[in-house]
Amino acid sequence: MLATFTRSIIIYIIVLIVMRLMGKREIGQMQPFELAISIMIADLASIPMSDIGIPIFNGIIPILGLLVMHLIISVLNIKSSKIREFICGKPTILIYQGRIDEQKMKKERFTLNELEEKLRSNNVMDIGDVEFAILETSGDISVIQKPNKRTTTPEDFNIMPDYEGILYNLVIDGKIMTDNLRKIGKNYDWLQKQTQKFHMMPEEAFIVTINGKGSMFCQKKLTEKEMKIKTKKEGDF
Repeated sequence: MLATFTRSIIIYIIVLIVMRLMGKREIGQMQPFELAISIMIADLASIPMSDIGIPIFNGIIPILGLLVMHLIISVLNIKSSKIREFICGKPTILIYQGRIDEQKMKKERFTLNELEEKLRSNNVMDIGDVEFAILETSGDISVIQKPNKRTTTPEDFNIMPDYEGILYNLVIDGKIMTDNLRKIGKNYDWLQKQTQKFHMMPEEAFIVTINGKGSMFCQKKLTEKEMKIKTKKEGDF
């Protein structure tokens, strides 16, 4: 029992590291070769976890081999457009200038119901509002609406919004984000002065953020006593 438990932890850590090295794509954004490798890794990882008679390296070595294959294919994808087209395929235009391409739909084995579902996921409820719909190599649909149906932007009214920049987390669950403080050119003393305006120390904050305009959001972390009272009230409700 202990051996199975230990092997499961080791395999889990190895798979986690391998998946992390493979990149940050979500499952729905994976290319076919990435999805195939992910499925194979899951299958290989389950064998040494369930059967302690199989040496653990019999599972780890093939997983590392698949990681090497993934890295090689990724490099080839970057260096050669022909190889990339062969491995990943090409985007397909399903709707061109407002007209559905039936031949492309049949070729991609894409039904009208699936197309409408994908459009709804892009917040397009009327297929007649679409100028172009492109089936990407990942299986996602990119939608370009007709000009008169697109969401207006400040640029349409010749309005130039103020620069907002990026939001930085300065405190997360009482932990000071020193790297982010350094990025905005501030230090702990400055942070302490800011949180004191909210009647707390930085270590007492649940979250502190600052946006590009300098506006801060600060919320105090609940104490154990406050947490119990809140839980009780919610239970009574």
